[in-house]
Amino acid sequence: MDAPANALRLRGSTAGHYDRRMSESKAFISGCKGLSLTAEERSFFAGERPWGFILFGRNIGEKEQICDLVAALHDSVGNPKAPVLIDQEGGRVQRIRPPLVQQYPSGAAIGEIYRRDVEMGLRAAWLLGRLHAFDLMRFGITVDCLPVLDVPVPGSHDVIGNRAYGHDPATVTAIGRAVSEGLKAGGMLPVMKHMPGHGRTFVDSHHNLPVVDASLDELKRVDFQPFAAMKDEAMAMSAHMVFTAIDPDNPATTSSKVVREIIRGYIGFDGLLMSDDVSMNALAGDMTTRARGIVDAGLDLVLHCHGIMEEMKAVADVVPVLSGDLLRRAKAAEAAFRQPDGSDEDILRAEFNAMFSLA
Repeated sequence: MDAPANALRLRGSTAGHYDRRMSESKAFISGCKGLSLTAEERSFFAGERPWGFILFGRNIGEKEQICDLVAALHDSVGNPKAPVLIDQEGGRVQRIRPPLVQQYPSGAAIGEIYRRDVEMGLRAAWLLGRLHAFDLMRFGITVDCLPVLDVPVPGSHDVIGNRAYGHDPATVTAIGRAVSEGLKAGGMLPVMKHMPGHGRTFVDSHHNLPVVDASLDELKRVDFQPFAAMKDEAMAMSAHMVFTAIDPDNPATTSSKVVREIIRGYIGFDGLLMSDDVSMNALAGDMTTRARGIVDAGLDLVLHCHGIMEEMKAVADVVPVLSGDLLRRAKAAEAAFRQPDGSDEDILRAEFNAMFSLA
C-alpha cells in the first residue's frame, strides 16, 4: 500500500502546521477545480478550513498526481487526517477508472448474484467494499460515499436505477451492510446515501426537485428501513427530495422537520449528516440561501462539489465552526476509522473477479 509515501510528503511541510484542533474546522466539505490546487484554492482552504474534501473525475489524472493532490489538500488545512471523500460505487458512478483501478460492476449486478445465492451475494458485496478500500487508500482517499441504500419503485427515474442493490428493503439492507463492512475492514468509512430515501424519485434531482406523495406509513415500511437498520454507521448523506407526508414545503436537505422527526427521530441516526451537493438544482435560491437552509435544518455538513470559488466562498461564509453536537459527531466519525485488516489483495481480487468473469 502506497499511503506511507503520501505521509512522507506531508511530513515535509511547515512544523506545527498540522496541530490545529478539529474544533477549528468549519462545517463544510469542498471540492476543487482541477488536477492540482491553485494558489487561490490553497489560500481559501487555509483560511476557511473545511472539515473535509471530495474528489471528482476532473481531479483524476494519474497515480502520483492524485497522491500529490490529496497531500496538498491536507497541507492546506494543516491536517494530514482531514477526510477525503469520493463517489466510488462501481457501474456508472465510479470516479477513478481503468487503468488506475479496475472497472467494478453496478450495485444491481451485486444484487443479481444475491438473488441467485444469498451467501455468495453478501460475499461479493463485502469484497466490493474491501477492494474499493485497497484502491482508494493508495491515494490517501479515506471515505467512500457508499452504500446506496435507496429502494427504487417501479417507473422511478434512473438517477438511482442500477445503482440500487434491489427493490425491497431487506435486500438493500443486507447488501449495503456487507459493502460497508468491506470498506471499514480496509480502513475506510462509508457514507450511507441518500437519507431518508431517494428511491421514489421520478426526476433527476441534479436538475429538478423530486416530490414524493407516498404516505408516511409506506415510507416507514420501505424507504426508511435500510437506514434505520444501519443507523449506527458514522456518516450519511441527505436526499434532495420533498416528502409531502412530512414537510410539503421543503426538501429533506433543508427540512428541519425531516431531520428532527425522521432522520434523528424515527430512523434514530445520530451520526454525521452531510448534505448532498448544495449545487444541485433540486435546491432553490442562490448558494448563500441554500447553504443557510441546510445549516438551519440541522444538518452537520454542507457538501459543495463543483470547485467554483465564488460559490465556495458563499458556503464558507454561512457555515459554522464545529462545536456542540456537530463537533461531537465529527469526532465520533473520525474515531470510527479502523486499521486495515490483513487481507491479501490478490487473493480477494481474484475471488471477486471470478464471480463476474472479469479479467
